[in-house]
Amino acid sequence: MRDCFRSSVVCLLAVACLLVPVALIAADSNATTTADPTNAATSAAPTNSGASVGTAAVISPTLVDLLVKKGILTTAEANSLRTMSGSAGMQQLLLLLKAKGVVNDSEAAELKSAADADTLHSLVDTESGPTQYASLTTPGAGQAGAPKEAPAPVVIPAIAPIRVLPLDAPVKEGLAAALKLGAVRMTPYGFVKATANYDSSSPRGDDWPPPGFLNADTGPTNNSEFHVKARQTRMGFKFEWPDASKNVTVTGQIEGDYEGNFSRADNRNVSSIRSSMFSLRLAFGRLDWAVSPNTDIFFEAGQDWTIYGSSAMMNLFETTFFGAYWGNTYERAPQMRIGFVEKLGGSRNWKLSPEFAIMTPAEGNVPADVTTCTVTALNTPTTCTVLDGTGNQLGYGERQGADNGKPELEGRVVLQFQLDKAPGVVPAQILWSGFYSGRQATVLASAVPTAYKEAFPRGVDLNSNGYGNQVAVSLPTRWATVVASAYMGADLRFFFGGQLLSNYNYTGGLTDKANGLSVDGSSTVVFGKNAAGQAVVAPQEAVRGYGGFIQAGFPISRWFNADPKGRNAGWQAYYEYGIDAANANDFKFAKSISATAGGGPIKSSLNAVTIFYKMNPWVQFGLEESHYASYALPDTKGVCTTKIAGLPNCTSIDWRTEFGPVFTF
Repeated sequence: MRDCFRSSVVCLLAVACLLVPVALIAADSNATTTADPTNAATSAAPTNSGASVGTAAVISPTLVDLLVKKGILTTAEANSLRTMSGSAGMQQLLLLLKAKGVVNDSEAAELKSAADADTLHSLVDTESGPTQYASLTTPGAGQAGAPKEAPAPVVIPAIAPIRVLPLDAPVKEGLAAALKLGAVRMTPYGFVKATANYDSSSPRGDDWPPPGFLNADTGPTNNSEFHVKARQTRMGFKFEWPDASKNVTVTGQIEGDYEGNFSRADNRNVSSIRSSMFSLRLAFGRLDWAVSPNTDIFFEAGQDWTIYGSSAMMNLFETTFFGAYWGNTYERAPQMRIGFVEKLGGSRNWKLSPEFAIMTPAEGNVPADVTTCTVTALNTPTTCTVLDGTGNQLGYGERQGADNGKPELEGRVVLQFQLDKAPGVVPAQILWSGFYSGRQATVLASAVPTAYKEAFPRGVDLNSNGYGNQVAVSLPTRWATVVASAYMGADLRFFFGGQLLSNYNYTGGLTDKANGLSVDGSSTVVFGKNAAGQAVVAPQEAVRGYGGFIQAGFPISRWFNADPKGRNAGWQAYYEYGIDAANANDFKFAKSISATAGGGPIKSSLNAVTIFYKMNPWVQFGLEESHYASYALPDTKGVCTTKIAGLPNCTSIDWRTEFGPVFTF
């Protein structure tokens, strides 16, 4: 019975293949040109009744009605097919019938080939060339074909800003698949990056530039260092999953690099410097629903860049630290995100995209080792155990964010438009992004100071909140591209802002103070007595911070009209300035600035010049000369207690040079 039913449907489709070209020819002979309001050239063109217009009729309504009556198609599916062009409608119909098990793959392929052969001749406009008859976005009946345009001149592109969160929705079947896993399209990508770098001052031994004054001193000199590294190498896969609906696009991405930990296995200990581990960067899937030609709604789940901070970033050659705590705020985190993109139109192609996300509430503290001691019996030695702080973490990120029991909330609004209409210039953007989060420091009953165990017999939970706001612009033109970002907030450590500070204990007015360690070992909680003599816990306040950057990129090769296919087509230059700082009042509390102690860093700034040369589409060289400066706050007497090269100093300077090739695939 099933085979008989299938055969009848196949026969109906075969008849449809013969009816479609007849309908197309009839529609072509009777059609009147309808101006496309979104295309000025089409609207202005006069109607020529003697010319053949590349229109496409809708799929046969008789066939659609018959399939509805037989229960093969739903009313909604039928209504969608009635508005589609013949070939696109046939393609969509075959997808639906395959999904319902009515036709198999070979029958669908045979019917599609027959339909394409019969309708191709009537879908060709002698003036405009072939229409997109294989696309699901083919213009409907009565719509004029696009006017023939001269090929765009080949030019050297302008500087494109880094946009890890692109605004435009992915195109259905737009992924150029290098391979397939069943019906899933996949394309690998990545690069091999090797650089040599010299730092005039690097007291921590890192091959990336952290802010100064994180060590008590640098030793007898500024402690210069030289490194060669290849762990910036990155690779990933982009995916596209099939879907029966022409309006739904399903995409995803997985990406990792070798910036992870160095192995401590016995067979690697001696050579651990070259044994960096592969670690996850991105892993997400995304659904896009084209509600209308101008509206796309999307949902994303997985680990991606945060929508706060990551929306505008410097283009630096140093990507291990990537300007962290020097004005370049960003992060990647597990999330669920929803938003939409609305095409507003106009001569500058305006687009608006608001979005909202719930993120894993990571706060960025570093867990420490926790020592617990117990007495098993009288007159016996005390037994102490050291718990590894790293092993005491909970889930993703450090524990205090998760212990708060609430998601981190993030939002963003982007306005995109074409500032410069010259060829090879990407659109400009103006945006705002923000976040709000909470953290909880838990002190177990066993860690409460002895004097306060009676007042807090079950331990203590102490909460604080963090927030941030960012405004940014990226303004690409044919001559230069300017990207600027400014942010302010509190508890910005996780987003690489606020000079590595998170929060502090406000102990004003407390007496008889004693410390208790949080369960993750990353926070000290202060117990004391208030003016009334009551036992209390000092509130924790978030350290406020601010900063930002401005970067100008210059397409040198375009300036000098270099041959776009020649060896000199890939010269670009950048200048960037960034700053990150902590609020002075909060910093004094967090660092316990007194008459005998100062501290740092309270502010760090970056000045850098970067030059890129692209030898060909796959090989690029970079050279970056940068000046990293950090500043400490003197004690209340104005004396610098921080040291550089064994001498008191409130300024730490690192001149850094980095050079190397990038091989892209």
